[in-house]
Amino acid sequence: MIYSHDTFGLGHLRRSRAIANRLVESHPDASIVIISGSPIIGSFEFGDGVDYVRVPGVVKHANGDYTTLSLNMPLDEAVAMREGIILQTARTLRPDLVIVDKEPTGFRGELLPALEELRKCGARIVLGVRDVMDEPTVLAEEWERKGAVDALVRYYDDIWVYGLREIYEPLAGLDLPEHVRRRIVYTGFLRRELPPLPQLMRYPRLTKGPFILVTTGGGGDGHELIDWVLSAYEQDPGIPTPALLVFGPFVARDRRGPFMDRIARLPNVDAITFDAKIEHLMMKAQGIVSMGGYNTFCEILSLDKRALIVPRTTPRREQSIRAEQAARIGLVSMLDGDNLNPGAKRDAMVMARAIRHLPEQPLPSKAFLPHLLEGLDRIEKLTTPWFDARTNAVQLDRVASK
Repeated sequence: MIYSHDTFGLGHLRRSRAIANRLVESHPDASIVIISGSPIIGSFEFGDGVDYVRVPGVVKHANGDYTTLSLNMPLDEAVAMREGIILQTARTLRPDLVIVDKEPTGFRGELLPALEELRKCGARIVLGVRDVMDEPTVLAEEWERKGAVDALVRYYDDIWVYGLREIYEPLAGLDLPEHVRRRIVYTGFLRRELPPLPQLMRYPRLTKGPFILVTTGGGGDGHELIDWVLSAYEQDPGIPTPALLVFGPFVARDRRGPFMDRIARLPNVDAITFDAKIEHLMMKAQGIVSMGGYNTFCEILSLDKRALIVPRTTPRREQSIRAEQAARIGLVSMLDGDNLNPGAKRDAMVMARAIRHLPEQPLPSKAFLPHLLEGLDRIEKLTTPWFDARTNAVQLDRVASK
């Protein structure tokens, strides 16, 4: 069972999907259920043996508050419903392995009853966290408030960090007991492969030649980056490489309309809303402009694409820290993410110059570190003994019952 606490975005879901698909590929008799609140989980393809349970969605607003995504009910009632679905899924599935993405207690503690049940059933429980969470002091305060460290000590057998210690240690600022720290394994980043070609997707004409791909992930917080890129092409119409913008499924409709009006006046810019197999566009692109979320970063490294990262700096500095570390090593170039803050005065020509330079910068492979993209391989090696032990135990039970 994989718990993906998705509130409003693609990151946690896509990471969980990559791990699930790899595990059923290496263990064809395994069954994996992903628990997610993502409203678009059905848009993605999963390997044989992988299915999902959809819990009611919630959305995080710019001020940090949450509300229900679609239901007309108080948030507390929606969380209670989510908690019940998660607990019942755990009781019915009785998983041998549980992977919890990012939140040790789940969204607003909704995972705790299930963790208690799973611990009694003897499940092996793993917390998986991305390479960067937030600034150390901010994360420490947040986890103290949520009781996350206590849950980590009480329920979890292992901790996987989907990155490299040499780049960043996301849990270094936490006051963890030494026996818990010894459970931390740095897997490396999660390599992405090209999915099967989409059958019905028609790409804009400009993708037949060299182009820059601009992606904001889910798009819920990407409108400032889109505006800056459009301003660059408006102020510098001579930029030699056209741009394809992928808004993301969560871009607000009231913003998409004005963007499309501006794009209609630019002969070398086009846009699409969403592509569940965006890896193919990334592979075709000459370079990528992105905010640098974890999954997009993994895809940039996996496909060895030149990238310009403009990270958001609020409400978390996760993207900013990742971009700074990656730029320090020489994997990407970056612009100051404070330019994406509401009301920031952005210089269109700064973006234009960065886009012009993008096709000339070194490929990420020129700066690769050892084991950089071995995350899925490491996860397979870690879990194979657990799966094999469980399979042997089941076979022995069957023999004993005859």
